[in-house]
Formats: sequence, C-alpha cells, structure tokens
Amino acid sequence: MKKKENTGAGKVSIADMRSMINKKLGREVAFDLHEDNPTEVTDWISTGSRWLDSIICRGKLAGVPVGKVTELAGLEGSGKSYMAAQIAANAQKQGISVVYFDSESAIDPDFLEKAGCDIQKLLYVQADSVEFVLETIEDLLKTTDEKFLFVWDSMALTPSKTDLEGDFDPQSSMAVKPRILAKGLSKLIQPIANKQATLLILNQLKTNLTVQNPKYATDSEKYSTPGGKALAYSYSLRIWLTGRKAKDSYVVDERGYRVGSEVKCRLEKSRFGSQGRECFFRIMWADQIGVLDEESIFEAVKPFIKQSGAWYELDVGGKPKKFQEKQWVELMRGDSEFQKTVYDLMEQEVIVKFDNREGDAKAFYNLEGESEEAHAE
Repeated sequence: MKKKENTGAGKVSIADMRSMINKKLGREVAFDLHEDNPTEVTDWISTGSRWLDSIICRGKLAGVPVGKVTELAGLEGSGKSYMAAQIAANAQKQGISVVYFDSESAIDPDFLEKAGCDIQKLLYVQADSVEFVLETIEDLLKTTDEKFLFVWDSMALTPSKTDLEGDFDPQSSMAVKPRILAKGLSKLIQPIANKQATLLILNQLKTNLTVQNPKYATDSEKYSTPGGKALAYSYSLRIWLTGRKAKDSYVVDERGYRVGSEVKCRLEKSRFGSQGRECFFRIMWADQIGVLDEESIFEAVKPFIKQSGAWYELDVGGKPKKFQEKQWVELMRGDSEFQKTVYDLMEQEVIVKFDNREGDAKAFYNLEGESEEAHAE
C-alpha cells in the first residue's frame, strides 16, 4: 500500500519565525536574546550619588537604567527636582538629548546651569496635560532614532484634559488620570525600550492615613504615590526620598541658613536585584546645586575605616594615611590615589559583598538600625 505523503508545513527555524513575526507587524518585536535586545540594560545614567549608583543594580555600579521607566518620588522639599536636574546634566554628558516636561512652571535656567545642564541643548516643554506629555513622547520616539531622557516634573501636578476643561469638583474627574496613565504607559514601554530612551517620572510621596501605628511603619506602609497602580507595574526602578530619623532634614550653613536637604534614599522597587536597599546623601539647592557626593561616600565607607578619636586611617598604596573628617573632601578631590582607594573600598563593601551575600543584611537594608521588635508591635 502506497504511503500517504505528508503535505503539511515543514519545521520552521527560530530565525524564520522571528523574521515572519517582524514582517507581519512591520517593525522589530521578535529578538535573538543572545544578540542586542531591548530587555537588557547596558547603559545607565548616573544619579550624581555614587552611593546610590552602587546600590541600584546587584554586582555593578549603575544609575538610572536606559531603556526603562524610573520613578523618583519624595516628600515635599526632599530635592526631587534638584536631583532630576543633575541626572539630566549627566545624561547630556553621555550624548543623550534631554526633554524636560515641567508641570509646576518652577524650573529656572540658572538653576539648570548650576546643576551642570547645557540649556542650549535642553528642550523645555510645559506639561499642558497628561495626554499631551504621553503623546509628545510617542511622537518624538517615532520621529527620530536619537537617544532621549524624558524628565516629567511632576506627574502628580500634571492635569488631564478633563481636569482642564471641567470644574474644580474632584469627583467630576475621579480616576481619570490613573486610567490615562495605565493606557499611556502600556503603549510607551516597548517603544522606550526599543529606542533606548529613558523616562524619569517625578512623583510625590503622600502620607497613608490608614496606617494604624505610623511610628513603627515602614516607608512602604507610611507613604503612597498618586497615579494609580498601573504606574507601579511599569517602573523598573522606584527611588523614594524621605527624611532621616536621626537628623534634621535640612542642611544649614555656618550662619544657620538652609542650603540643602539631608535625605534617606530607599529603593522601593528594583528589577535589578536590589529592592529595599538604602543610602543617605545631601542635596544642595542654594549656591551649589546637586548631590554632595564626596560627603555621602564618607558615610558609606566610614564603618570600614580604622578610627581613633577624631582621626581616621586608611591604607593608601601600602602606606597608612591618617586624616580627620574635615579633610575628607579635599583628599577626595586632590589626591587621585586616595580617591581610587576609597572607590575600591566602596566597591568591595557596598557592591561586591551584597552581590555575594556576605555579612549581615541589615548593613544593606536597615542603615538607621530600626528595631524589628518595635516594628512588630
């Protein structure tokens, strides 16, 4: 009896299937993960704080991930805009074009220049509405293959078109903005990744009034952010700025004038293996704009430096180097060998040991020494 011929389709290779899918959609959506692909983060934009850059991604010195959506949320006066300006300046140094959406009409050109931005190459746009911001980002991504950093300052104060056209009754536009954001971010996440763009959304931390015992609550329990739950799912990184418990939230000069903010930085969400990590730094907003990086580095490595009274000792090039805290910044800026030794120490203690899970986890997650027993109460 003659065997029936198999007239069905033969086996199709992965490469052929990838080509077929991309041809059907008219753009590249199917990738070879061994080659360039939009899921892998290969570039980072420094936040201006080496300590923060060191805790964002497990096992490496990182920053704001390129190709992803990041939230920078904080309490009022915690330095969100100042930190965003420094991130924008660092992006420009990497050849990334910056588009700054401002809903608060509060950005001063002098402020941006003091932060290190080239305002001649920065596109400033008033954030007229949530829909306008999302549509503008989509249009720019379609128009060019140029790398962008989109800074949205702030999402919380950007109205929807319904808000602009309606009255002042909050009930009349309830949940409109979260629905717009849910739809908009779901449309933009893939184009942002494919074009290696970066979206930095500034947001507000609002006190959660339903917490029964705020004294012992974690930051995740004490605070929430506006915009709806869909935003939280779209973020690859969430950086929250709050006040330190042991210190005043303000930095003052020798005459008592407020010149900056002392903040605690916590990674509320991280897709890079570092969720919950913390660091501290000062954000200056008077004569000097940006993060006081050297001072925060001292706080990061201080537990690992020999101390005797007011003197510290660090092995630099095989020789002991003695110094006092007041000499730290001068040494970091003027002694390259000292600086390299400190950076190597920081990499070992903050990056490598966390990656290898060495030592007590509290040294990475609970820097202010909050009592677990108290929190349990």
